[in-house]
Amino acid sequence: MTLPRKLIPDLITLQSFESAARHGNFTRAALELNLTQSAVSRQIKELETQLGVLLFERVRQRAILSDAGRRLLPEARRLLHQTEEMMIRAASGADATETLSIATLPTFGSRWLTPRLPAFLAAYPGSLVDITSRSEPFDFEQDNVDLAIHYGQPIWARATCTFLCDEKIVPVASPNLLQSDPVASPLELLQRPLLHLATRPRLWRQWFEHCNIDAAPSYRGNRFDQFSMIIEAAAMAMGFALLPLYLIEQELTAGKLKIVFDEPMSTENSYYVVTPDGKREHALGLAFTAWLLSQVSTRDPD
Repeated sequence: MTLPRKLIPDLITLQSFESAARHGNFTRAALELNLTQSAVSRQIKELETQLGVLLFERVRQRAILSDAGRRLLPEARRLLHQTEEMMIRAASGADATETLSIATLPTFGSRWLTPRLPAFLAAYPGSLVDITSRSEPFDFEQDNVDLAIHYGQPIWARATCTFLCDEKIVPVASPNLLQSDPVASPLELLQRPLLHLATRPRLWRQWFEHCNIDAAPSYRGNRFDQFSMIIEAAAMAMGFALLPLYLIEQELTAGKLKIVFDEPMSTENSYYVVTPDGKREHALGLAFTAWLLSQVSTRDPD
C-alpha cells in the first residue's frame, strides 16, 4: 500500500526539520538554508500537520525536540544522507560507461583489494567503482550495493555467496622485537607480549591449541578492534601478532614483519563474494567476481 503523495514530506521540509533540530533554533536553521525564519516555521508546521504530532516544544528562544521529534530525527537524517549519496554517485558516474558499488571488510579492502584494483579498472576502461566498508551483513536493497565481500559462513538473506578464499593465520613480529626478545618455540610466546583482535578474543588460544600447547595465559596483552591496527602495532614492535597472510603481503615483502614460526592455522570461516538476488545478471558485477576469483587462483591471498 502506497501513502498518498500529500502525506510524503519533500526534502526541503526534512532539511528544515533536521537543521532546526540540530541548532535548536528556527532562525539559525533559516540562515543555514538561506530561507526566512517564517518559511522554516511554516514547513515544520506543515510537517507536524502531516504527521499529526508536535515535533518541537517552544521554550523561550529555543526549539526543543519533542519525543516524537526525537524519534523522527534519525530517520530524517538517514533519508537526507541517502539522497545526498545518490546525487554524488550520479554526478561522479556521469562520464562512466558503468559503475559498480562494492561493500568490503575495511582491512581486506585497504590492504588486499585496493592494491589490485588498478588492474581491474585497466581491463574495463570507463568503469567506476564505489567502495564502502562494512563489517557485518546489511540489507542490499536499503543500501543499494551491487555486491559485497563477506567473512564468515555462506549465509546472507536474499543473496548468493560465492567462495573466494580460506583464511590462514600466522604468528608474526617485527625484526627488531625478534632481535631483542627472541623466541625458540611456540611455547615461549605464552610469556611474551601478545596483540589481540577484540572481535576474535580466542584467536591466540586457538593457535596454541593448534600447536598442542596448553594456553592458560593466552588472553593477556593489548587489544585492538581492527587487524589494520594490529599490523601497525606489530610493525612498531609492540608485541607478537596473529595475522592473516593476505593482509601482510607488503610488510613481509618489505621486511617490516617476519613469520615467527611456520605454523599456519586455518580459521573456521572463509571469504565470499556476495551477490544480491536482484543483481545476479549485473554484467560488471559478474566480471568483477570472475576477476576476484582469478586473483585468488593466480596468487592465493592466504
